[in-house]
Amino acid sequence: MGRFGTAMAAMATEHEDGQAFDGSGIGRGWPLLTGERGHYELCAGRDPLPFLQAIVAMASPGGMIPEQVWDAASIPGRRLFPGQPSGSAMPLAWAHAEFIKLVVSRHLGQPFDRPRAVWRRYQGQRRASRYAFWWPQAPITARSGGTQLAVALPRPAVVHGSGDNWHSVFDKPTSDTGLGFHVAVLDAELETAAQRIDFTWRWHDTGEWVGRDHFVDLISASNG
Repeated sequence: MGRFGTAMAAMATEHEDGQAFDGSGIGRGWPLLTGERGHYELCAGRDPLPFLQAIVAMASPGGMIPEQVWDAASIPGRRLFPGQPSGSAMPLAWAHAEFIKLVVSRHLGQPFDRPRAVWRRYQGQRRASRYAFWWPQAPITARSGGTQLAVALPRPAVVHGSGDNWHSVFDKPTSDTGLGFHVAVLDAELETAAQRIDFTWRWHDTGEWVGRDHFVDLISASNG
């Protein structure tokens, strides 16, 4: 699901009983997101034709693709049927563009709007991460082999850590990244790769300890 599709899918149309939107309502299925899923299938090496056929099935008799389709039990008195246009905007140019884009992409065997420079650089392969970032607001408890543990903090600090259950310790000052946070990469302070790194920190300006220990385990590729 694309960024804009995620945001727009929250928009509402009719009420549960099929009455028209009057400032409130319930969001329904979006045909254009079917097209986005079709592009995902294409990138995964599968034929997106079923998704094109699904969009066609959701269109009006005149071939207009709606913004949303009815996704509840039929209400014949209001002309509402599962998978058929609801009372939302129709045609939705965005949905028609997504349909055309998927048709062309299927013909090419790749997304036709794939950025050439990005493809030349990455060739569809995900780059391996060099660092596993631990943030106070997004703490991790494990990292994969081949990554270095980077502790990211909002202001200068000295990270106090250990790679052997606190039998020996090290202190690593953070460095300013210039990106609005400070970071300390801990693996460089260890003589050998540690299966677990324990750490805490004290703030550089006040000398105050954060008052809690944290840890991150190392997970080998064989262990997932």
